[in-house]
Amino acid sequence: MSYPGYPPQSGYPPQAGGYPPQPGAYPPAAGGYPPQPGMYPPQAGGYPPQPGAYPPQPGAYPGQPGPYAAVPSGEPLYHQEIARSRVIHSICVLNSLLFYFVYLKAMKGFGTDEQAIINLLGSRSNKQRVPLLVSYKTAYGKDLIKDLKSELSGNFEKLVLAMLKTPAQFDAYELKEAIKGAGTDEACLIEILASRSNAEIREINQVFKAENKKSLEDSISGDTSGHFRRLLVSLAQGNRDESENVDISVAKQDAQGLYQAGENKLGTDESKFNAILCARSKAHLRAVFHEYQHMCGRDIEKSIEREMSGDLESGMLAVVKCIKNTPAYFAERLCKAMKGAGTKDRTLIRIMVTRSEVDMLDIRQEYMKNYGKSLYTAISGDTSGDYKKLLLKLCGGSD
Repeated sequence: MSYPGYPPQSGYPPQAGGYPPQPGAYPPAAGGYPPQPGMYPPQAGGYPPQPGAYPPQPGAYPGQPGPYAAVPSGEPLYHQEIARSRVIHSICVLNSLLFYFVYLKAMKGFGTDEQAIINLLGSRSNKQRVPLLVSYKTAYGKDLIKDLKSELSGNFEKLVLAMLKTPAQFDAYELKEAIKGAGTDEACLIEILASRSNAEIREINQVFKAENKKSLEDSISGDTSGHFRRLLVSLAQGNRDESENVDISVAKQDAQGLYQAGENKLGTDESKFNAILCARSKAHLRAVFHEYQHMCGRDIEKSIEREMSGDLESGMLAVVKCIKNTPAYFAERLCKAMKGAGTKDRTLIRIMVTRSEVDMLDIRQEYMKNYGKSLYTAISGDTSGDYKKLLLKLCGGSD
């Protein structure tokens, strides 16, 4: 064999131990060999295109047309990597759930792996959990909710299904359940409508109407009456002032108005309480409550307890408590749900699911401060089994 630029060489016979260094070979050079004749000299800006090189491919580089064009200029390439990682994560979540649920279900006699469901749902956010419903149906042509219902039971089933709804879907569902049938769960209506923001209430209204073909306001109006109905309808508008500005002179006027409507007259002007408590901003009302205490020497909650009764009293008190300290309100609700011989599991599930990603840490702190033991300990002592395990996942810590 010959090479351009070199005289013909006869081949070397095989040598034991390898070939010795040959005369004329390049000696080892520190830092590499110097440029050799025929090589391209270093070029500013890189080498020019060489004959035979591949032409630019469509979509390969930013600015090139084609089906695989890069992201628009100005959007960093790492955004693409973030998007890819999210897709991969979603696929992993789905695959994990499908593996544990579908595979184990198919193995007759082995049952469902509840611990796998606890680990998967309890360690993911609502935004990660809810898309599993569509992904499951897309992959298997089956309804995940129906399959879960066929495999699970009791409070564990209710908790799992609640965690697979969006916040608005779950609130709308709970409101519907509170209204339908012979009795009304007034405490549920009060809890949801008194504690949600304007945006949350408006979304609840949309979901409720879409799923029930009837507005939330009409449903409330048909199931309640009197001043309690007016309170709920007012809250259901989702139209509270949400500004942070406080005018102390106006706060004093409102405090005086509440005093004149209650403590300072025979009877009670419930409409005045409704107008102020349902329309004013939280920041403003906190100032009103402070001025009220200073004016008449009594906390606004005590005045409501003296002036009102029944569901109206409960509703007004819930509004005041949520405005003063929402986590403390929910800590109280949880304590009452687990107090005594029986547990109000519906209330327990609703609060743990809806507040787990909102203010659960604050609720735990208020629970410990007000009731002398941790929420984790309270749930552990009042529930059991897989239901307890998943609730404790939502609680988020042993304090």
